[in-house]
Amino acid sequence: MSPQRIVGIVLLVLGVVLLVIGLNSSNSVADQISNTFTGRFTERTTWYIIGGIVSGIAGLTMLTLGFRGKKT
Repeated sequence: MSPQRIVGIVLLVLGVVLLVIGLNSSNSVADQISNTFTGRFTERTTWYIIGGIVSGIAGLTMLTLGFRGKKT
């Protein structure tokens, strides 16, 4: 297995974990109060969700496309 695929798997798993943490924390009391008064989640929750999405997309891209180097 190539190193790019391994990094892709790690990024995909990390993205899923961050996304789950972000979605779970969006149901917390602090986030619900923040959402009620400001119309958005706390900064930490937002960064977890964004980081999870970006990491998941990067990992999925690396898994499907892979970075094929020039073999000599």
